[in-house]
Amino acid sequence: MKVAIIVIDMLNDFIYGSLKCERALKIIPNIKKLIEVGRENGIPIIYGNDSHLPNIDKEFDLWGPHAVKGTKGAEVIEELKPENNDYVIEKRRYSTFYQTDLDLLLRELDIEGVILTGLHTNVCVRHTAADAFFRGYKIIIPKDCVEAFTEEDHVTGLDYLKKIYGAELTDSEEVIEKIRNKVYT
Repeated sequence: MKVAIIVIDMLNDFIYGSLKCERALKIIPNIKKLIEVGRENGIPIIYGNDSHLPNIDKEFDLWGPHAVKGTKGAEVIEELKPENNDYVIEKRRYSTFYQTDLDLLLRELDIEGVILTGLHTNVCVRHTAADAFFRGYKIIIPKDCVEAFTEEDHVTGLDYLKKIYGAELTDSEEVIEKIRNKVYT
């Protein structure tokens, strides 16, 4: 099955800044290894990054200012920086699909399944998974590559993704093995 790895909101503001999620620190090495193996095996790497307009974005009403376009806070953390052949999708809402060209990009790449990584299991990962489901993509979620502010949010988020969208819950090592064995191409 032809897949893409989508890295959601692994941004300075979400890891180290205004919406810091300390639990995210433990998923960085897993995502890094998954990305590296993906690149080595020709798997497209796509970053879905919050990039909000200053002073007007509706998300600010809920979360306060964060990931403002053009600021350090809206940049991918140094540990997971995009490389030249990676794709970067800027988003202004939770889903990486909403009002972006992600679906067009995936279709041009002939992608059948998406491997979702990043933050937050119960918010942006969930809404990206919903839109992937609605568009007919298989959803693969390595549980050790997604996180949320709390364990409860993370666990209930994963349960929802499996029950409602049929997401395949796995771990990064299993995904890496499938990439190396050409199950995922």
